[in-house]
Amino acid sequence: MFTNAIQILEQFKVKMTEKKEVTFPFLFTPFKLLSDSKQLNILRKARSYIKQRKYDEAVSLCKELIDLALKGLSYYHTYDRFFLGITVVLGFVGWTAYASLLVIKSHSSLTRGGNDQVKKPGQLLPCSFAAIGVSVAFFLLIQGCPWTYYIYCLLPVPIWYAVLREFQVLQDLVTALLTFPPRRFFGYLLVFTLGIEVLVLSFFYRYMLTAGLTAFAGWPFFTQLWTRAKITSLSWIFFSLLLAVFPLMPVVGRKPDISLVMGAGLLVLLLSLFVITSFIKRKGSFVNEELLLHLLQMLSTVLSISVVYSTHNSLLRKQGLPLINQIVSWIILASSFVMPLLSPTRLLERLFSILLSSMSTYLLLSTGYEALFPLALSCLMFVWIYMEQETLLQSGVSCKQKVFFLVTAFFGTGNIASLNSFDLASVYCFLTVFSPYMMGALMMWKILIPFVLVMCAFEAVQLTTQLSSKSLFLMVLIISDIMALHFFFLIKDYGSWLDIGTSISHYVIVMCMTIVLVFLNGLAQLLTTKKLKLCGKPKSHLI
Repeated sequence: MFTNAIQILEQFKVKMTEKKEVTFPFLFTPFKLLSDSKQLNILRKARSYIKQRKYDEAVSLCKELIDLALKGLSYYHTYDRFFLGITVVLGFVGWTAYASLLVIKSHSSLTRGGNDQVKKPGQLLPCSFAAIGVSVAFFLLIQGCPWTYYIYCLLPVPIWYAVLREFQVLQDLVTALLTFPPRRFFGYLLVFTLGIEVLVLSFFYRYMLTAGLTAFAGWPFFTQLWTRAKITSLSWIFFSLLLAVFPLMPVVGRKPDISLVMGAGLLVLLLSLFVITSFIKRKGSFVNEELLLHLLQMLSTVLSISVVYSTHNSLLRKQGLPLINQIVSWIILASSFVMPLLSPTRLLERLFSILLSSMSTYLLLSTGYEALFPLALSCLMFVWIYMEQETLLQSGVSCKQKVFFLVTAFFGTGNIASLNSFDLASVYCFLTVFSPYMMGALMMWKILIPFVLVMCAFEAVQLTTQLSSKSLFLMVLIISDIMALHFFFLIKDYGSWLDIGTSISHYVIVMCMTIVLVFLNGLAQLLTTKKLKLCGKPKSHLI
């Protein structure tokens, strides 16, 4: 025990010496719980107890020394954590402030009245930030810090320079906030804060999404929609509450329930018949090519139901995956990317085509109640589009003030979709031989399908209400940065590997959200606006 204590103490001394050599003397703060005098005192007493054969007292002192030395090692190992944490926070806050200023400049009247009087920044501001950057780099160079420190410490400099360049916007914003009614200001701030906390807590407790969706169900009661569009409002309330049920259900397990998958397929077919009938009544006639395309997509759904049922029975009889089922599954998956591009670009018809193609694939990848989720989600998205149209047409205002609702809907529904655990049974319609990359790609597409449906609804709302896609993206970026900063403070380096890995994965997921948004936004624009010109007809985005 005494030898182990000496070895750990030597490691502590080496770590302290290394940190002391690369830190300015006036900035170095030693580990006070294990000073040099205390080390000598404990070692002297331990040796004395060993000579006196007081082994229990010696073991107790050695345990104390080991415990203090380990705490000291952790202290010096995380010595720069506070300093790096400050730089990371400055970067997040600065980037969030800059994105907010861009939104304010583009869609606010704060800076439109006195644009001619806005003075361009002089040379003092850029020179000051250049001096700060050089000083920080010189400080890091003297201390021999690794190259990653330069990124953490220098990145906030240009960000805050860009923020302070918009001094006039900041001044106008502060002036406007001072004249804003305090009660309304704190009310909006409270709602925004609660929304962020619901999104963060939904990563830990899925039922928080139920609370958020239930709150969204009351949206019509706070507007004039309830009196002007009761049917649409009732539909919104019904589908919001229906979607709120999914986070309360247990995580999809390994025991499949094919009856629910087949039920979801039958509901898709019934919805298809209803929608096609309504399209025919609205237009008076239906182009043969369009009707044929919708019938093919319905046939694809029927084939998906048949393949799921047949594959399930075949696996129960230990006969493996039938080759014909495997071929049909891959054909349905490939056609799901092409079929929407062949449909008319009239918005509702294109969205309906995207839903049918996505559901055909999703049914093949489902094993239980999760097959109902995209259907309920899509119905809510269709009602959402109609509600935004009612708001725009009847009240004569844009839905730009509802950007937070759009962002919350995106993050919320995306987190609901993550309730599907990785279950190999989900890919049995495509392959049964273990192939981690292929199985991972199929499961990733299954998780992304609800995201694609929501992003297509985003695109539809943007087209019908003329909402700026740049502002929408910046608002999503602001929300994701605030959430990322929240998860940054929740990262753990102690406890079980599960706790540590979960805390890190939450932070990484939110940080990657921006990249995923760029991809999904491009995919949504492709699916909703592009058309394979087989007949050379011009495209249109009319409802």
